[in-house]
Amino acid sequence: MTDFLILAFVFLVAGVISVPIASRFGLGSVLGYLIAGVAISPILSGLNVDVVGVQHFAEFGVVMMLFLVGLELEPKMLWSMRQRLLGLGGLQVGLTTVLVMGAAMLLGLSWNVALASGVLLSLSSTAIVLQTLSEKGLLRSDGGQASFSVLLFQDIAVIPILALLPLLALPELAGIAGDVASHGAHSGAEEGGSLSLVEDLQGWQAALVTIAAIAVVIAGGFYLTRPIFRYVAMANLREVFVATALLFVIGIALLMTLVGLSPALGTFLAGVVLANSEYRHELESDIDPFRGLLLGLFFITVGAAINFELLLANLGITLLLTIGLIAIKLFVLLVLARLFRLKGNAKWLFGLSMAQAGEFGFVLISFTVANHVLPQAIADQLLLVVAMSMVLTPALFIVYSQVIQPRLASKDELPADEIAEKRPIIIAGHGRFGGVINNMMRTAGYKTTVLDYSSAQLEMLRAYGLRVFFGDATRPDLLLAAGISEARLFIVAIDQREAATELVRHVRKHHPQVSIVARAVNRHHVYELYAAGAHHIIRDTFDSAVRAGRSAWEELGIPKDKAEEMAQDFVREDKQVLRELAEHYDPTVPAHENTEYINRARELISKRDQ
Repeated sequence: MTDFLILAFVFLVAGVISVPIASRFGLGSVLGYLIAGVAISPILSGLNVDVVGVQHFAEFGVVMMLFLVGLELEPKMLWSMRQRLLGLGGLQVGLTTVLVMGAAMLLGLSWNVALASGVLLSLSSTAIVLQTLSEKGLLRSDGGQASFSVLLFQDIAVIPILALLPLLALPELAGIAGDVASHGAHSGAEEGGSLSLVEDLQGWQAALVTIAAIAVVIAGGFYLTRPIFRYVAMANLREVFVATALLFVIGIALLMTLVGLSPALGTFLAGVVLANSEYRHELESDIDPFRGLLLGLFFITVGAAINFELLLANLGITLLLTIGLIAIKLFVLLVLARLFRLKGNAKWLFGLSMAQAGEFGFVLISFTVANHVLPQAIADQLLLVVAMSMVLTPALFIVYSQVIQPRLASKDELPADEIAEKRPIIIAGHGRFGGVINNMMRTAGYKTTVLDYSSAQLEMLRAYGLRVFFGDATRPDLLLAAGISEARLFIVAIDQREAATELVRHVRKHHPQVSIVARAVNRHHVYELYAAGAHHIIRDTFDSAVRAGRSAWEELGIPKDKAEEMAQDFVREDKQVLRELAEHYDPTVPAHENTEYINRARELISKRDQ
């Protein structure tokens, strides 16, 4: 018990100290966890901790992540991704395998060792890529969606890869038993556990069992989850519902493992099936804390599992191989981005985010050693390359956000649509917020020019006959082309806080005759937009919250007219409070450290509560 508590304490202290520091400097949580793992590696070694065993357990965070991603995708949306899923994903794995194999053969490896190396290095890190894209709000972008499609294909591709690798076995290695655990790799047998439903079956029988397992997951999601969760909800105990959600995910992962499939794939399918369920949000809130903790633990173990003795002994060759792998994958990804019409920032986001090897590399390297495909020395070197490429991935995201993205914007490398007709109303952003505004304007007979940066979003809108234009609304030249100089009204509906504030500031400075209606993501953003010069500022959830509060008053017995009057009074008072506090707000000082702001807020709160 004491050993367990010490281990848990070490992991938690490392994460709690390093992640906030890394986030504070804009490095992201993933790099913070990796640095934490490197820092505590000597401590774990001194405690004789089986880091690989902990990592194997923590990989369940990836399974939970795919389940949560599936909950965000409806089946129709998944079907619409089929071209990228099969075409983009298949070409990425195939081309990367061929190029890495060719490079390995040039280095003197036999064709089967080179092919095995190419296959296992072609896969990218689902955990790091999805976590970082989600943190930065890029998962829904064109580049993020392309990355997700490839990652999903790679999860599916693991199944035939596991069937292919034993065919590459080297006879001379048949007598060598690889002690996998001592070299920091996962046991391929452990991945499926000691139990298997398909181990002794013929090929066609195993295929039928596998298809049946997938059918059970899909049918169970459609027909069993509602009555089960309805029954559990009768207990009116949150911990029972949480336990049921975990049971659901773990059960699906176990079933997929028993039939030789990726547990992440199974839970992803279950998430897609439940995307329209009334229990979707409850499942998300129950699973997400476990997902976050396990992924953090996984990233820490990746940093801690690096064999520094071997790394220092082969530092030069390891760095060259790692950089070479990243260069090959980046080249393949950029070529495919061009073929699949990813442009500008989306192309580079796709390429840099996917240029590493992934966590499945640990599994596959172990599997190849156990099946006499790779010599132990080569396997140890490949483990270092996989780990180092994952450690360098946060740096690639920093290159994207700090170097490439600003340069593309400044050099106008993103081709925007030509806008021939100037209209009096310009709307920047056509998501769930801007779309409602656009519909209201058009219903009243006003003509609008809509600018949006997601080509996928605009293609969907154009299919419905809506007039929209592709382009980055923060670019001054595009605003001029859209007619900002002659416009009456400019509506900022984008959800990026800093970009929205800068956009308002630019329009207010260079086109002061234009009235600006701006979307604020929260209360403090209101202050920033006020200082930037917006004429009307609307918090994107405020009005709906007021309507909900008004309905609550009515349910409590307050007459409808009175409730409406009270709601209007509340809105009026809140606007007055915001206006007063905006005068004391300083964006360079955290609100909780701004004494003048805090004192005035306390006075206004006391006055309201009297």
